[in-house]
Amino acid sequence: MIEQLLEKLKSEQHNIFIQTHNFPDPDAVASAFGLQQLMKIHGISSRIIYDGVIQRMALINMINDFSIDISPSDSLTMCEEDKIILVDGCKRNKNVTDLPGEEIAVIDHHVGNDPEDIEFVDIRPDAGSCSSIISSYYKILGDKIPADTATVLLTGLFRDTDCMTRGVNTIDVDAYGELFKSADNFKVSSIVINNISISDLDYYSTVIKNLKIEGDIAFCYIQEECNQNLLGILGDFILSLEEIRFTALFADNKHVINISFRNESPEINAASVMKEIVAGIGSGGGHIQMAGGVIDKKENFDSQAMFDQIVEIIRR
Repeated sequence: MIEQLLEKLKSEQHNIFIQTHNFPDPDAVASAFGLQQLMKIHGISSRIIYDGVIQRMALINMINDFSIDISPSDSLTMCEEDKIILVDGCKRNKNVTDLPGEEIAVIDHHVGNDPEDIEFVDIRPDAGSCSSIISSYYKILGDKIPADTATVLLTGLFRDTDCMTRGVNTIDVDAYGELFKSADNFKVSSIVINNISISDLDYYSTVIKNLKIEGDIAFCYIQEECNQNLLGILGDFILSLEEIRFTALFADNKHVINISFRNESPEINAASVMKEIVAGIGSGGGHIQMAGGVIDKKENFDSQAMFDQIVEIIRR
């Protein structure tokens, strides 16, 4: 796919945008940056865009440290003739805003249906990170990965696979082997380790105080605003407990309820559980080991009833 996509873009007269999913995480930004730099090698200019806000200071620091050219979509003028490549997200997903322009490619690693109206599609649910897919393109094309690009891609890979412990497949192992050769591995470690700030500690305290546990299932409803990325970090923290195999965290974010699942049991599919609990009241998806979602209206959410439903689904 990548050869055909680049060939098409070389003759493109309109703007080319690389769009991440809304409220991008490190893997989304790293994937977009890696693709942008690959296209640059082949003489193709592009801009990275997103909708929403970048929520984590660690990600903002990574963007600043590597001068990643990424802009909120509403800060740019876009037209219907512009071309859009979606990375780490897919058309018609609720976490991907439909922006002006023609979507011509999707590069993603989440479970979903291939969009039939997009010319170039590379969706690999078996990949632990989208950064791994982008890394594979350099090898296919025989291009050397620049040091900064390798550092950013390896950071994205580590963050989405929890340092190669979650959802890892051969493509991730191959990507790690290639990226390690060129990356500033000390910098990668620093970015990955420095993942939370002092202001986040109150959330840890809230989760610990309000955690409900049923066997190896942990549940918490945070009755205050907590962004999706931090929810995932908190879920990973709770999952590190010896007795816990599945975490379900919910946060009251203005008019909606955000959800984050983490799972380490091979008998449970976090994405399947997510799709069942949000059916008719929201949306969500992900992988066997991690999933995210949203309940569109707070009045459709009852904390205890939701906990009971999750337990019932998992115990079937």
